[in-house]
Order: sequence, then structure tokens, then C-alpha cells
Amino acid sequence: MATVYGEALTRSDFARKTGDLSQVAGIRLMQLTEGREAGVRIADVRTGSGFRFQVTLDRGMDISLADYKGIALAWRSPAGDVHPSLFEPHGYGWLRTFPGGLMTGCGMSSAGAPSEDQGERFGLHGRLSHIPAEEVTSSTRWAGTECIFSLRGRIREFSPFKENLSLHRTIETFLGHSIILMRDVVRNEGSTATPLMMLYHVNIGWPLVDQGSRLYLNARSTTPRDRDAEPGLDDARTISSPVSGYREQVFYHDLTADDEGFATALLTNSRLGLGLFVRYRQKELPRFAEWKMMGEGLYVVGMEPANCLVGGRAAERAAGTLRYIEAGEQHEFLLHLGVLEGDGELQDFIRKRTLS
Repeated sequence: MATVYGEALTRSDFARKTGDLSQVAGIRLMQLTEGREAGVRIADVRTGSGFRFQVTLDRGMDISLADYKGIALAWRSPAGDVHPSLFEPHGYGWLRTFPGGLMTGCGMSSAGAPSEDQGERFGLHGRLSHIPAEEVTSSTRWAGTECIFSLRGRIREFSPFKENLSLHRTIETFLGHSIILMRDVVRNEGSTATPLMMLYHVNIGWPLVDQGSRLYLNARSTTPRDRDAEPGLDDARTISSPVSGYREQVFYHDLTADDEGFATALLTNSRLGLGLFVRYRQKELPRFAEWKMMGEGLYVVGMEPANCLVGGRAAERAAGTLRYIEAGEQHEFLLHLGVLEGDGELQDFIRKRTLS
């Protein structure tokens, strides 16, 4: 059964009470028409729990706008969901078309800071977020008493004599629930081994991010990325009000996985009684960065599971930590995003996963 508006309902109950399930939940495919967003395909998804999010099909199937019962969850930049044809791939040009959103994918052959690696220049965070998806399908299906909403598509990063990587992304959610399950399968379609750098840029904004909000983790240690972050180490998990002239701080947290092999981070706002978590399989994503940006107008906390740090491809190679995918090989990445409501649900989640 699916619980919607406080009622536990069967499939036949929905058939009796609605003209169509889209009255309360479902997926609608649309296209944006205004300004720099014109032509971008989106999938608008509602689950019936009050959870709603949009997937930008022409931007690597990123998750853009998201809200819960009318409360915004994701930070949004003034850029909006810019059409990928306007991408500036060099240096920090990525930022000019970075919309924020609930999850922006970074990769596949590079991620992190701009760098020059073996004579090739790589811009910030790679190309993944600016590649349109192909073979996109959406579906609504009942599996027993569960109704599942699914989106599938393929994103390919290719250049002659270089990488030939395809990513098959599946995004699923469920009627009456407030969770997103993302499964990425990256396959090397080329004939030689290729660097593989994947980072999931989860961007939480106001009102969930506000003075008194807190980041909960199960971390063995926390390390500041640079000198800018060092003064904020003791307050890495607490959120202040917006600060004029604030310089971003980035922290690396060494998280502990649970018995299922998943690591978890949770950002909570006690005033709202609301939290948003990211859970990910740590075997493939052993790194976790916190992007803390308390500046006015750029008021955001980023939770970033990855298979690399954010120093860029050259830095990963120099450290001996650059990961590769062999020809014909495929790697799977699992990521879960979800909303929690109420002190009881939040505390139970924190206790079960020994977060602090």
C-alpha cells in the first residue's frame, strides 16, 4: 500500500478515488522555453508525499528544482538550467552555467579543480552535467502494492583517440515516499583504459540551510582542504546566518560505512523539523567533501560523495589515487537522496546510523 494524505491506499483505492493517478503523483515530460534555458527537456516528478523534483534530461539527467510540501530544498544559482550548448568548458567556465539544484553530476573523465594532466587541459568538474541524455524513457509501474516511478537514459562522453564512456542512469522514486534512488552504470566503450572521476554535487539551500542547521555524519576524521578552511574546522558541521565577504570552505570527511556498505550524511533544520540525507555505496565512492559557502546570495551547503578529492585530475595522478576503468569494464554507483520530517523520524534516523 501507498500512504498518501494520511491514508494507506491500494491500487484499486486510487482507481476509485481519482480520475487518474496523475491527479496526485507521476512523471510529466516538458520543455523549457525562456532565455538561456530554452529547449532544455525536463521531467517533473511528484510522489504524492509532498516531495517534488525535476530532472534536467539535457543536462546529464541532473536533479534540479526540488521541494517538499512547498519548502525549497535545493540551492539555485542565477544561471538557471542553462542549455548545454552555452557551456564554457575551459578553466572555471563551468560555473557560468552551474544551476545548483539538488544534484549536479561531475565527471566522467575528470572532476574537481581545473588542471593540466599529461598535456591535456581540463576545466572545473568535467563535462557530465552538460551532456544531453539519449534513449530517455519514463515509466509508472505497480510491483505488488508498491507503485514505482522511473526515469532512464544514457549519457556518453566521447572524443576520438581519448575517452569513450557511457553512463546509463536510472532514477526511481515511489508513490507516497520522499526518496530518490539513483543507479549509475558507467561503461568504457573504448579500447584502452580511461581515467574515471565521479562526484555527486548535492546542493542544499535556504530555508533548510539556515542559522542553527546542522550536518550529521559518522566521521573518523575531518580535514580542511586549504588555509581558507582551517579557521572553520571546529564549526564545520554547524551553519551560521549569511556572511558578507565569506570565502568558501571545503572539508574532507572520512566517513564510516554501515553494515550494508553505505555512508550517510544528513543536514537538518530543527526549526522546520526537516532534514535531507544522502546515502551512497562507499566502495565505489570512498571520498566525501563538504562545500560550506555561507556568503550572502551564495548561501549553500554541498554534500559531495566522490571517488576523488576536488583538487583535479593532475592532483589525483600525482597522489597516485587516480582511478581508471578498463576497456569493456563497467562500474556501478549507487546514491540515495531523501527527506525526513519530524523530530521523531530525524532522531530515529540519526540513532540507527550512529550519526553525530
